[in-house]
Amino acid sequence: MTSDPAAPAPASAAAAPPAPSAAVPVGAPAAAGRRRAPAGAAVLREDVTEAIRTAVVEELAAVGFARMSIEGIARRAGVGKTAVYRRWKSKLHLVLDLVAAFAVDGLPVPATGSLYGDVRALLEVMSHVLRHPVASAVIPDLLVEAARNPEIAGAVRGALREGQRRLAEGIVSEAVSRGELAAGVDAERVLDLAIGPLYWRVVVVNESAPREYLDSLAGAVVAGLKA
Repeated sequence: MTSDPAAPAPASAAAAPPAPSAAVPVGAPAAAGRRRAPAGAAVLREDVTEAIRTAVVEELAAVGFARMSIEGIARRAGVGKTAVYRRWKSKLHLVLDLVAAFAVDGLPVPATGSLYGDVRALLEVMSHVLRHPVASAVIPDLLVEAARNPEIAGAVRGALREGQRRLAEGIVSEAVSRGELAAGVDAERVLDLAIGPLYWRVVVVNESAPREYLDSLAGAVVAGLKA
């Protein structure tokens, strides 16, 4: 059995499970019981995967998506190119995997018992998410590339919006069931009214989002949804 090149020897004989990536199809059925890996199979070590993801963020911030290369990522991560290609087939797939992991997919829908509370909780989470280097440095660069490349545009849009849309739909559904909103309110309005202004303030203008600002914005979002 082979392991990732240019990686330190593992502390124990047990290999970490492979991280979700292009090399491991999402939704693939789990094998029943433990099976011995085939001879010559690559072990996708989690520490190597995380080192590559960290290198991607640093490389994007340093040179941008257009100039970023698998060679540069591998060099920065301290691994061979093969270790990168075992996980992702191209730099676009690598970056989209990073963006999808960064997005809010997987977070529970806020359940505060009120529309205002749920919107306020969403804004609190997003105010922290948008301060992450992926949002402040990587996503703006990808959006520039997306303006020139329809493939990147569609992929980035999907990676960013799917998790946020699920949260917004949950907030609207709960508000409708409580009688706070009329049926038929478009969940996309939550994202337009809440995430748009927050992204502008935190990422574009590079200002903080204090508690008072989030309180005020939550009130404005609720008023807009009810209008």
